[in-house]
Amino acid sequence: MPVTLGEEIMLLSLDDETGAAKSREAAGWAVAGGTLLELVLARRLSVDDGRLSVTDRTPTGVPLLDERLGLIDAWTAKKSKPPRATEWLTRERGKAVGATIDSLRVRGLVTEEQRKVLGLFPVRRYPEADGTTEAELRERLASVVLRGADPDDRSAGLIALIHAAKLHHLAFPEVPAREVRPRMEEIAEGHGVGDDVRAAIRTMQAALVAVTAAVVVTAVT
Repeated sequence: MPVTLGEEIMLLSLDDETGAAKSREAAGWAVAGGTLLELVLARRLSVDDGRLSVTDRTPTGVPLLDERLGLIDAWTAKKSKPPRATEWLTRERGKAVGATIDSLRVRGLVTEEQRKVLGLFPVRRYPEADGTTEAELRERLASVVLRGADPDDRSAGLIALIHAAKLHHLAFPEVPAREVRPRMEEIAEGHGVGDDVRAAIRTMQAALVAVTAAVVVTAVT
């Protein structure tokens, strides 16, 4: 089964050796957004004017996506009108991270280790078990962003999510963000992809920007 957009973002955020999550909060938003975008691209969900609807309940065959699809279906069914995508992202962020890490562990891409901070507080870490998938992912991103290759639909979506969540440093840790932002912005605008994909990417990008901005405003006030 292909690795999902949310899993790809999670792989980028986990330190390969220690298994600690980097930029945990922003990455959490992007992971939740990636799962949602994946379901939109699979035509199981639609997002019209920022509002979320289930359009097809047929399983995708990917357990992580099908579990989230079922949860979204049950949640939206309780609403008097289609809820906003930002509501789901806010509700889902923490749970999406846990579900995505579990999926990576089942796939054999990370392992789970339990440690104690200061000898007292138990924490879980997820170091890399098989680096092949992440290496291929980073090469794909480098090909598109650094070397100018045309992105496929999923790569364009992934780059848009990374850009919206300001996770440039996770995707390109050795390249200054100012050098990759213009190209990622261009891709995030949907150049080179179909109209449906462009609309889905822009919608999810706007939703991510909205929820992360709300968090910043709340923290400041």
